[in-house]
Amino acid sequence: MSEKVRIYEVGPRDGLQNEAAIIPTSQKIALIDLLSRAGFEKIEATSFVSPRWVPQLADAADVMAGIERLTGVDYGVLVPNLKGAEQALQAGADEIAIFASASEGFSQKNINCSIRDSLLRFEPVMALAKTVGIPVRGYVSCIVACPYDGAVEPGAVVDVALALHDMGCYEISLGDTIGAGRPESIARVLDAVLAHFPAGQLAGHFHDTCDRALDNVRTALAMGLRTFDSAVGGLGGCPYAPGARGNVSTAALNALLLAAGYETGIDQQIVEEAERFVAGLLAAERAPSIAHSHHIVQEVR
Repeated sequence: MSEKVRIYEVGPRDGLQNEAAIIPTSQKIALIDLLSRAGFEKIEATSFVSPRWVPQLADAADVMAGIERLTGVDYGVLVPNLKGAEQALQAGADEIAIFASASEGFSQKNINCSIRDSLLRFEPVMALAKTVGIPVRGYVSCIVACPYDGAVEPGAVVDVALALHDMGCYEISLGDTIGAGRPESIARVLDAVLAHFPAGQLAGHFHDTCDRALDNVRTALAMGLRTFDSAVGGLGGCPYAPGARGNVSTAALNALLLAAGYETGIDQQIVEEAERFVAGLLAAERAPSIAHSHHIVQEVR
């Protein structure tokens, strides 16, 4: 029997939030419904952040109310604070995600506070999650390099990952925010983190800025990771990471894993259909596109 690798689809949230032109709510719902049929166990559907900072996700409640929820699929939501967590629970999120940076410079630019203060913000979120019994996922951004501080020491990644774990996160997703990672630098970070965590509690989140995301996935696979984030159509990027192209494409990731003999449970044909849907959607929305100049301070990585 083939070994299982989980693909965590983050396109509807981490991907679409970076689009300048507002995507109609009905199209977001259609995308999530299509992805639900592909066989994902986890889909990050949206985020309850301030509409002032992320207007693209101002319809989070409507999206969560409109999607067709299939048995066996968990619909996750990113939250920046207690208010967002309360809204996510009201909307019926199956799990929530919180986020912190391994770089002080990125934390300040991204969410206007220090790493320590960002973690303090999540203490009431975790208390609420424990009370209601909802799982929480943690994200660590800038695990290799930061667009403001340069190289990030693996020890800094370990510190943030441990803080999120100690708060109660069931899984820590390690994000190469600007796509600067190479197999050797990803291996250094993973060596450090794996000294404190079993591989089963970690996920890889690789951006494809320099066309190395799949190489980094191979490295992480060899080191025992069995969960990877990806975005349909390679959606994503980060407004505070200049040149950071989108997340690794779900279709490309699934194809790599299947070719390597892993079981993913993901229907490649449906994923490719979803990628065509995204391509058509963005072509239509970007035609009269406005400049992407708004300040997104709740971006996670």
